[in-house]
Order: sequence, then structure tokens, then C-alpha cells
Amino acid sequence: MRYMLLAGTVLAAGVASLRAQDVGLAVGTRAPAVAVEDLDGKSVDLGQYIGRQPVVLEFWATWCPLCKALEPSLKAAHARWGRTVRFVAIGVGVNQSPASIKRHLAQHPLPFPVLYDASGAAVRAYEAPTTSYVVVVNKAGTVTYTGTGDEQDIAAALQRIASD
Repeated sequence: MRYMLLAGTVLAAGVASLRAQDVGLAVGTRAPAVAVEDLDGKSVDLGQYIGRQPVVLEFWATWCPLCKALEPSLKAAHARWGRTVRFVAIGVGVNQSPASIKRHLAQHPLPFPVLYDASGAAVRAYEAPTTSYVVVVNKAGTVTYTGTGDEQDIAAALQRIASD
């Protein structure tokens, strides 16, 4: 019985740490340059941001409760670092469209651009395991943080690269 309780605790700790960080694309790898679309259907190459300045990418959906819960942390980080760090939300192409994203943003605006991954190319390139997936990329274009869920410490992830 004690072994089962310990195994359950270790498993729960492993799941919690997986949610917190180091999921999806491996930390230390070069961030991929991949094309997505703006909400008007024009192609946007994420490579234009990579290697020029730090970048925060959030794989996001209008229907995602974890994304909604993470929003205050992202907005606060944007308010603090938005002049030197590029923030981009990437709307996944599951159960939403550019039109539904525009309607959502009219009611719940974000202070940074929202793009749309119609083909799933960015989801695949960044190995996004779920929505609320955040990738922080330093100025050199290297992934320094990945995480999912509503309790990510975006400020700490950005503080680590602020001196880069």
C-alpha cells in the first residue's frame, strides 16, 4: 500500500513538472522559422523575429481555459518587457478560424499580435503538445524555456534572458 502511494506521488510530481516546463521542443535548440498567417490570411514568417530579439510564442485558442488563465501573466510580462521582447500568440487551427479569433479579440483584446496556424506547420515545428504552450526564445534564436498550463512563470523565464 505504501509503495502504491509513493508511486502515485512520484507520478503526480512527474506530471506536474511536465506541465511546468521542458515540454515540446527541446530547450537549447534553434527555434524553427515557419510560416503562419495573420488574421487576414497573409503569410507571416516567424523567422523574421528569431535571432533578432527575444521572442515569446504562445500556442493559443479562444476556447482554451488554460490560455485564459495564463493571460494575466502574459499581459504583465508584455507590459514589463514588450519594448524589447516580441510577444506573439499563435492561434491553433482546431475548432476556430480567423473570423472566430477576430470576434473573440474584439471582446477580449490582447496587447500583442495573434497569428493563425491554418496548416498546423507551427504546431508541428514547435512540437506543441497542447494549447497554453509557451516557448521563450533568446536573442540568439535559441529556445530557453517551454511550458504548458496556467501556472507558468513567464516573468522568471524572461528574467533569465533579460541580460542577453
